[in-house]
Amino acid sequence: MSFIEVEGLTKTYSASLNALHHVSFTVEKGEWIAVMGPSGSGKSTLMNILGGLDTPTSGRVILDGLDISRLSGNDLARFRAEKIGFVFQQFHLVPYLTAIENVMLAQYFHSLSDEREAAEALARVGLGDRLRHLPSQLSGGEQQRVCVARALINQPNVILADEPTGNLDEVNEALVMGLLTELHREGHTVVVVTHDPEIGRLAERRIELHHGRLTEVSAAPAHEEELIDDLLKAVWHAQEDTGRSVMEPDAVPEFAPNRATFLLMAQEGLVQLDTGAITFAPRGEARARHVLRRHRLSERLLCETFGIDKDVVDEHAAKIEHSLSPQVTEKICTFLHHPQTCPHGSPIPRGECCPKK
Repeated sequence: MSFIEVEGLTKTYSASLNALHHVSFTVEKGEWIAVMGPSGSGKSTLMNILGGLDTPTSGRVILDGLDISRLSGNDLARFRAEKIGFVFQQFHLVPYLTAIENVMLAQYFHSLSDEREAAEALARVGLGDRLRHLPSQLSGGEQQRVCVARALINQPNVILADEPTGNLDEVNEALVMGLLTELHREGHTVVVVTHDPEIGRLAERRIELHHGRLTEVSAAPAHEEELIDDLLKAVWHAQEDTGRSVMEPDAVPEFAPNRATFLLMAQEGLVQLDTGAITFAPRGEARARHVLRRHRLSERLLCETFGIDKDVVDEHAAKIEHSLSPQVTEKICTFLHHPQTCPHGSPIPRGECCPKK
């Protein structure tokens, strides 16, 4: 049984209006799912039903073996408090409570309030110095991070985020998406509603809704770490092509369709995006050097050992390179007698196994 099972979910508001129409899909434990589609497609209705804030007209939702479609009243409130962490676009903070009191309020509905735990949750999202501030004294990004702390405080099974970056600037968008990425890496199941395809690329799978109907369930084009590796390669290629270490985003064609991932990479110290320019941070340059070395050695191996034509070898190398550990990469280099260029003439970064001269 999958961690979340949605079976034939329908939500009808009138004879002529179906917000959801026979929607079915599953979510595995620890998965990151993006629910996408245009405005009015049923995304928020689906999210509200998953979180027990609304009930379906027909169909059911089974979460961790519990059929929440059959719950009502106190049982549904208990389910929300114990199983679900909500992050809303509009924040929904109590205006007359401080940041720490808003987090403690979620604890109160779950069990007992604990000020120390609430303070630790706020510190985790970078608000350790904002505990006593009211929502009106916080920026939009800070309010959203209070929401993330509130969602985490009861250690829920699932994080449901409805357009969590819709009201944020790029800096705070990166901070919030970085927090969700960290939660996913820790094993949380994350379901994010978004209309932004760049945010959707960070998920492992995407669910597309149109007019209340599920039209597509697709895997993300690349695992997050593989996508980051590919984008680091793109920055390296742009530096080689331009001869500059600091470039405008236009010099990296992959920047625009992957802006959210670049913001995440900047937060994680892989690249710098100061004043709109892109450059490597030291950690990112070291990782990019390894990624380029691995890729170009893979190209060389496929050409020389397996006879793959150099016009198509880049595509084949991309399929195998992510499986190569640093140790295997060094052995390939030694096997190939430490080549200096790939089949296309581009330089292969030197490794520890290579002769010093």
